[in-house]
Amino acid sequence: MQEQLLFEYAVIRVVPKVEREEFLNVGVILFCAKQKFLEARCLLDEERLGALCCDLDFEELKHHIHSFERICRGGDDAGTIGRLSMAERFRWLTATRSTILQTSKVHPGLCDDAEEMLARLYRQLVL
Repeated sequence: MQEQLLFEYAVIRVVPKVEREEFLNVGVILFCAKQKFLEARCLLDEERLGALCCDLDFEELKHHIHSFERICRGGDDAGTIGRLSMAERFRWLTATRSTILQTSKVHPGLCDDAEEMLARLYRQLVL
């Protein structure tokens, strides 16, 4: 039997009007140190989000959402934050913010395969 590995994840949310506390899940970010895995999977459903707020700049929002994926991959393409360690990038991405793009609290779990777990959480929480 394969060893169960500790992972942490957070849900990426768009909160169009912070004062109303309504949100739409648009992605999941998952970190598993043992597998050296940090990845975000995102999808912006403009029609669903439009039901909450119709005056958003969807192109700018998509750019910011996809920055989560770039930062997870790391490297120069992700700017200064992209040069941090995986754990530091995960902590930076999941830090509490009061902006339109936020993450849930970080949740722990155990898995055999981090990529498979990310796909499962994405299906359950975003699609």
